[in-house]
Amino acid sequence: MTTTKLDPIDLRILNAVQHDGRITKEELAEQVGQSPTLCWTRLKKLEEAGVVTGYHAKVAMRQIAPVATVLMEVTLSAHRQTDFERFEHAIRDIPEIVACWSVGGGVDYMLKIMARDIDAYQRLVDDLLGRELGIDRHFTYVVIKTIKDEGALLLDELVQTDIEA
Repeated sequence: MTTTKLDPIDLRILNAVQHDGRITKEELAEQVGQSPTLCWTRLKKLEEAGVVTGYHAKVAMRQIAPVATVLMEVTLSAHRQTDFERFEHAIRDIPEIVACWSVGGGVDYMLKIMARDIDAYQRLVDDLLGRELGIDRHFTYVVIKTIKDEGALLLDELVQTDIEA
């Protein structure tokens, strides 16, 4: 995996757009301290490089309908490459599974599932088990209250730059 080299101007641009994906050229330029053209050109290059992968609205689902958020640990019974590929391929097309991470430390995957209610979640689990995806064990954690959900990344803390701007 290659990483994109970023300088402090890129980091300021990324900080601004991750807080407000609908920011205008002029607002971006004001926050970054550069011209609108330079900021917009750099933002487009960051998009083309795959650093910025998209823009979306964060929807407060509980404002629309009741929803159960469930975290699920999954351990597969076998650990060949084909076993992982079969599981990963199957879960990509399930809309209730909104996130999936391959993890280390005793389990193979951690899933974030959004279902209408616990009964709908259980039907999803029954369906997964019925597909014979190689699931050996699964553990369910029902989210009672969300304290923090996907805040903005602290880019200055995570990325070191060699260039000063």
